[in-house]
Amino acid sequence: MIKKLTRHGNSLALVIDRPILELLNIDPETPLDVSTDGKQLIISPVKSSARLKKFEAAQEWAHKRYGKTFKKLAE
Repeated sequence: MIKKLTRHGNSLALVIDRPILELLNIDPETPLDVSTDGKQLIISPVKSSARLKKFEAAQEWAHKRYGKTFKKLAE
């Protein structure tokens, strides 16, 4: 499949067709890893690791429990 970039404000955008998005289970909330090997652009969904999930759960718990304190410290 050959694609061209399209203008999006001052940037360029690559439009990914729906069948490809569905095949890779990508939706608007899916974080994408954009990298290159020096010759090719590589775009792939970020794979959630167990360690990242544990960190995010701990972070959510801390914000629920100490959110008001964090806010006061930030001020």
